[in-house]
Amino acid sequence: MRYYATLGPACADPVIIDQMLKAGLSGFRVNLSHGPLEEFAPWIDMVRRVAGERGCEILIDLQGPDLRIGELEAPLSLPEGSVLTLGIGGVYCPSLLLDALAPGQKLIFDDGQIIAQVASVSPGSAFCVVQQGGVLQSGKGIAAPGLRLDLPTLTLEDHSSLALARMMGITGVILPFVRNREDLDNLRDAMYSCGVGNLRVFAKVESLEGVEHLAEFVDLADEIIIARGDLASEIPLWLIPRFQKQMGEVCLSNGVPYTVVTQLLESMITQPLPTRAEMSDIYNAVLDGASSLMLTGETATGLYPTQAVEYLIRAAQPALEDRPHPHL
Repeated sequence: MRYYATLGPACADPVIIDQMLKAGLSGFRVNLSHGPLEEFAPWIDMVRRVAGERGCEILIDLQGPDLRIGELEAPLSLPEGSVLTLGIGGVYCPSLLLDALAPGQKLIFDDGQIIAQVASVSPGSAFCVVQQGGVLQSGKGIAAPGLRLDLPTLTLEDHSSLALARMMGITGVILPFVRNREDLDNLRDAMYSCGVGNLRVFAKVESLEGVEHLAEFVDLADEIIIARGDLASEIPLWLIPRFQKQMGEVCLSNGVPYTVVTQLLESMITQPLPTRAEMSDIYNAVLDGASSLMLTGETATGLYPTQAVEYLIRAAQPALEDRPHPHL
């Protein structure tokens, strides 16, 4: 069983990193949606120094075919009923998405924290009415349910990150929003071109298209990541457990390990103790056959990163003892 934490300002401290590794952490995820790999070099060097001979996996989570807003001067408060302008005169939105928007299209921001509907469009702009309000932060993801876009597998920054991966001690590559076999073929080709074809490949499934094609590409990945955050932008929340179990069964039947991620210990971003529901969630994910668990905001920005890792492992241990599935 492997346990991963997302590297961020809350845990980028030698003492905390050492505590997390002593608790049983297997490795760190570096989220490149927040910047190019070279910007994380000081933190990665810190992890490698602290880990020393113990070793520590370092996974880079590429930008991939993802849609995100741009940098904001300050967090943007969006109450219900307000108008959000995307594009010219408003919040940056990738042109490929902006050009495809039409009135009536639903848009989901930040894993469902904010929901809006396109009311009207004009050249270079889209005007949306906020249906579920919240505070929009820089760089948050955008989902457009039902809208299929021809996005490239990798960005230019992804190629640059892969070129730096070997010298920075990266051990694995996560490709987000995997849609089909072509995405993984493109990633493998780019990795071999950069001399890092030996690194482990994690295919992150977080769209309905990826779920539909999972059986077709599962054999091309070293590990599948069931990412429940963006997945909930396209699938009703109450169906996420069903889809998680179905995807896990596809992985197990093909002999491919899988990771479960998103809100495993969300409450511990601000609280020192997890909820009973979170403990049950972790236990059941491992009981079903997950080979890895991954924390995100709990360790990247949360107040209790070490405690989150400790509770993650404590909840997983009894499930490992109880589960009928062989360990992948």
